[in-house]
Amino acid sequence: MSTAPTATPATAVSAARPAALTATVVRLKLSLLRNGLRQSAGRRAAYVASVVLVLLVAALQLIGLIALRGNAHAPTVAVLLVEVLALGWAVMPLFFPSGDETLDPTRLVMLPLRPQPLVRALLAASLVGIGPLFTLCLFTGSVVSQAHGALAYVVAVIGVALALLVCVALARAVAAANIRLLTSRKGRDLAVLSGLVIAVGVQVVNFGLQRLGSSGGLATLDPVGEVLRWVPPASAIGAVDSASRGSYGAAAAQLALSAAALAALLALWSRTLTRLMTSPDQSTLGAAEPGARERGTGSGLSRLLPAGRTGTVMERSLRYVWRDPKTRAAWVTSLAIGLIIPVFNALQGTGSVYFACFAAGMLGVQMFNQFGQDTSAFWMVATTVSTSRDASAELRGRALAVLLITLPYSALAATVTTALLGAWSKLPEVLGLSVALLGALVAAGAVASARFPYSIPPEGRRNVAPGQAGLAWIALMGGMVSSAVLCAPVIAAAVWMNVASGGERWTWTLLPAGAVYGALIVELGLRLAAPVTARRLPEILAAVSKG
Repeated sequence: MSTAPTATPATAVSAARPAALTATVVRLKLSLLRNGLRQSAGRRAAYVASVVLVLLVAALQLIGLIALRGNAHAPTVAVLLVEVLALGWAVMPLFFPSGDETLDPTRLVMLPLRPQPLVRALLAASLVGIGPLFTLCLFTGSVVSQAHGALAYVVAVIGVALALLVCVALARAVAAANIRLLTSRKGRDLAVLSGLVIAVGVQVVNFGLQRLGSSGGLATLDPVGEVLRWVPPASAIGAVDSASRGSYGAAAAQLALSAAALAALLALWSRTLTRLMTSPDQSTLGAAEPGARERGTGSGLSRLLPAGRTGTVMERSLRYVWRDPKTRAAWVTSLAIGLIIPVFNALQGTGSVYFACFAAGMLGVQMFNQFGQDTSAFWMVATTVSTSRDASAELRGRALAVLLITLPYSALAATVTTALLGAWSKLPEVLGLSVALLGALVAAGAVASARFPYSIPPEGRRNVAPGQAGLAWIALMGGMVSSAVLCAPVIAAAVWMNVASGGERWTWTLLPAGAVYGALIVELGLRLAAPVTARRLPEILAAVSKG
């Protein structure tokens, strides 16, 4: 007795006629969403909470935009908002490629589908979700805030549809063009940096709002709005204002620009899909090329580092910074935030030259948990450490690798901050404090690495293995307190020189004093940490290999 074969989503898509393909893909998108919510009650609760939150924010934004109706600057706000949303649509697939399973067209490459019908189907499926609904609400508020007259409302309907389609097509084209990268390990590393992008974006928005409030309000944005109203997809929304003012030719031209941009994005998307469906994956071909291994040897970096074990450890640590996703993300975040804080505060007029020490503080933390960054691979290092001398060379190489990056960067942060504030006389003092703080953190980090090691899971977003969070907090907070205590003499000297009568003439001495003090503190920390590392090597290996 034969049974009918069970239809899967893939066979359903492949069996669909071109006319019914769009409906099939939309149903597949809804099925993926429904099945995902069935997995657990927690997932359903998170989804419902996110929908409620997004709708609440969208409603507030919609009310705010409608309240701008009649304001002379409403068209400028509208086009700026549209361009910001379009930028978000363009970059979000790069940082959250796993947020929508239908973003990966390679799942359909084995099905007998042509690119053009598939583009239409995926475009329709992309309109199903929280993101498109949120964008639609904001676009609706943007056109209501500036539409006057029946013809303007007709243009508004067309403009909203065009702008939304351009945003969705832009996201799809970007995702399809980078899908091989995004589904690889290196591509997934981009998601680790998403927090950095958000932090930088928040600082930029905060700085822009403060400058906007102190320089004449929205009128200062009108020149920018005049340019952006001709840039798709904002041109589709800008056409509403043109129609409201009776400039029907300009409105038609703006709509045509957005339509042309939509056609270009769809053509690019279709072309990318064709390439994905007909060409092999190039991500692993380079590894099989003859001589690939030979080309990777003999780098110039090793020739610039000290000879012996110290130079070898330095090169290994620097390669970890460049190649390991977690280590690279930590360094990039520290480098960016360490410069953003002092620079943005200086630009806002609320900064201090001493904020430049924030860069040294952020970067010095990278010396903590040095062995945990190796994870289970630390056993190869452990086999080469048998005495305190070996441990000292290992720790010295790691410390020098950290200082090789942090010293020039801290000097750069101090120079830029003092230049923005026009306080060049404070530069030697700030440099001395930064170097002393850096030395204290490196010394405390070396001791903490030996005393309180913990594992960093190589996969996922967790930076501490389960059960070791308390250990990580002890290492970090204890190191911070120890660093503050170690820096106290230099800080006290700086305070005394700035308070005492005539003491400012001698603040330049803090630069050589801080450099010598920082070097002595680093040497002391390495000498204390080396015997502890050699003695506790089995415990360190067990701790960093956990998870």
